[in-house]
Amino acid sequence: MIEGLFGGTFNPLHRGHLDVIAHVRESFCLTRVHLIPSAIPPHKSSTDLAPATDRLDMVKRSIAGIEGLVASDVELNRKGPSYTVDTINHFRKNRPPGTDLRLIVGSDAFFEIDTWKRSREIFRLISIIVMIRPGQEKRSQSVACFLRDVISEDYKQTKGQERFTHPVLKPVYVCKVPEIHISSTLIRQRVKEHLPLASLVPSPVEDIIKKKGLYL
Repeated sequence: MIEGLFGGTFNPLHRGHLDVIAHVRESFCLTRVHLIPSAIPPHKSSTDLAPATDRLDMVKRSIAGIEGLVASDVELNRKGPSYTVDTINHFRKNRPPGTDLRLIVGSDAFFEIDTWKRSREIFRLISIIVMIRPGQEKRSQSVACFLRDVISEDYKQTKGQERFTHPVLKPVYVCKVPEIHISSTLIRQRVKEHLPLASLVPSPVEDIIKKKGLYL
């Protein structure tokens, strides 16, 4: 059983999030993907950040009935900043024995991973799937350089595959995902300008934004 961990502020969740996760899930035959809203993101400003409970509710209601997607409140139930290494350890302890966990991250976040809490430990604990958007194909080589220069020179690229292996640390994979022309920043701006959201977010997200008066 292979399961993905996909964290973020989801401020708010939008259709682009769901599209890329569907693509990654299919590409790696993931049994389940856990969407994990952060409570207090340590690397992002709290400006315009909706309450964590509202962001979790957006995720839960938006993925209800979608096979293989699960909302997790693990970071909301933990005090303090939402550190990825703590979340990984939670899932390692609480998933069935033999579960192959993979952390799903965008390329921008991946290239900052050395600034994360106990970043070296992350590579020891879990495989990583790095999402590369169209037009960023050269970032695959950048991943190779980053792994070699920043994490460990013993990471080697598997010939003919977007996979990097290490004798001790977990593998790192590259996944080319579809182009997404939506961002949470765009949606928050449209809310401020009272513009329609229907084509950008699942209907439960729009309902919660309107009901709670978020992002105004």
